[in-house]
Amino acid sequence: MAKKKTKRKNIRRKLLHKYRLVILNENTFEEKISFKLSRLNVFITGMLFMIILIGFTTLFIAFTPLREYIPGYSSTKLKRQATELTYKTDSLVTVLGYTNRYLNNVRMVLRGEVENNVANRDSLFEKYKLDPSTVDLRPIQEDLALREEVEIEDKYNLFERNNSGANLILFPPISGSISQGFDAEKKHFAVDIVAEMNSPVKSVADGTVIFSEWTSDTGYVIILEHKDGLLSVYKHNSSLSKFQGDVVVAGEVVASVGNTGEFTTGPHLHFELWSKGVPVNPSDFIDFN
Repeated sequence: MAKKKTKRKNIRRKLLHKYRLVILNENTFEEKISFKLSRLNVFITGMLFMIILIGFTTLFIAFTPLREYIPGYSSTKLKRQATELTYKTDSLVTVLGYTNRYLNNVRMVLRGEVENNVANRDSLFEKYKLDPSTVDLRPIQEDLALREEVEIEDKYNLFERNNSGANLILFPPISGSISQGFDAEKKHFAVDIVAEMNSPVKSVADGTVIFSEWTSDTGYVIILEHKDGLLSVYKHNSSLSKFQGDVVVAGEVVASVGNTGEFTTGPHLHFELWSKGVPVNPSDFIDFN
């Protein structure tokens, strides 16, 4: 027991024993600076210095761009790019879904894979009908002033006229006799118009070419997309004048009458008209004679 007490006293004495640190001039041995230290003071001072150094280093790394060079930390730029890519991915997934549904409709048009539905002609123009009782027809002052200005201009304009509603008129793709009409029960969603070989086939309305390729069953096929979900299909052509992505106007030549494909018995145009994925009878809208 006495030995333990003696050992403790020795340790305490060593820790608290005073030492003098002197800095001298090497040439003159002049004392410049001196410090009185103990082992305990040196230990405590060293520990405090290490804690302060570690804390300062941690703060310096955490709140400065230097942390980007440490494995495990991601930069602000990378986070921003990851967020932008996430938004773009969501948008692309949405666009891809719309595109797949759109392509499925085009495949249905090409293959004729559709239920036995007959569209009512009046239903195509239902959205253009308007109940007058729900509309306030009283003109405002600005409208009256505009009407007076337009009336004055129209007195001296013999050529410009208001052609609203002209977009509902379809241009005949070709003139000729119909050899086979529209028959939804037999899944013949088209009219076959007999015409001379290589006669020009014209677009029925303004639109964009969404398909222009060769198929084994129907030969050279071209499909145009028009306003309000309307598609026009031209099959068994001898050649195609327009390609996918081309913009056409009503009456512009898009193909030539032919006899291509397995499902044909002579030169003719197989013409289909689809409204929002539903086949309609082209004869209800176009006079082919």
